[in-house]
Amino acid sequence: MPNLLRKLSSLNIDRAKGAAPHKPLLLLCLLEIAAEGGLTEEIMPVTGELAFRFAGYWSVVVHRRPNRPEIKLPLFHMKSAGFWQPLDAEQKIMKYRDLPAYIQFDPAFLAAFNDPAFREQARAILIGTYFESHEQATLWALTGGAPPSAESLTALTADTEAVERGREGRFRIGVVTAYNYTCALTGYRLVTLTSGTIVDACHIHQFSHSRNNDPTNGIALCKNAHWLFDNGLWSLRDDYTILTADRHFSEAGEAALLLGRMKGKQITLPTNDSYWPGQQHLEWHRKHKFLGN
Repeated sequence: MPNLLRKLSSLNIDRAKGAAPHKPLLLLCLLEIAAEGGLTEEIMPVTGELAFRFAGYWSVVVHRRPNRPEIKLPLFHMKSAGFWQPLDAEQKIMKYRDLPAYIQFDPAFLAAFNDPAFREQARAILIGTYFESHEQATLWALTGGAPPSAESLTALTADTEAVERGREGRFRIGVVTAYNYTCALTGYRLVTLTSGTIVDACHIHQFSHSRNNDPTNGIALCKNAHWLFDNGLWSLRDDYTILTADRHFSEAGEAALLLGRMKGKQITLPTNDSYWPGQQHLEWHRKHKFLGN
């Protein structure tokens, strides 16, 4: 494992425009997936779910890398570090740069990423080596970890704006993954290998008023459902059944898509009930946003 930690501290990255963040951000995503118990097989399919996490981490560096994140770049080029091999759809090693269908982990890499003590050291190395100080503050908040020293903790948490960005990123990733990338209202689920998912992490008690990024103040909604919720056209009872403000809208279209037909049904909830919407947040939405009162 010491050898692997040394490799993490000396990744071959493009420094022409500052340290290219692609590889360290992807590795941070994989550390998070491993911590959730999702990195157990030697061959892992490349999915829209991984692309979503990568895009979430990319938001940390978008101020200096405004281009759209391409996950295929680190997935393919990391083979030079020996961490994994990119595989095509037939699970053959790829020779030319493209988006892999699978990656095949080196067994030592896989074992290390599933070791909690290693993950803690690896996260500190990646964040401390490849990112600017305010980006480090954001990343520590996003990962939910703590810097390795008290001095670092004091310095980084003093950057409240950066910390808030990290908490917002943590909120989005936590809520959307808890709902399995599925709209709680419609049950619609769509993920892509380039953009991640169609659903948003929507604040129930609006953030500008509550400053609350706890996941129980969140619900995963597709774009239309999010707009309808923010504009008070539907809300939720405490038993998570749907309320609709029928007198405030008219609609037409496929029956399965109509908001009015969802009245009284229960939303799709996460498997983990610690992510279920908090009663106090639902009460606020019914009182202050819902038009059906």
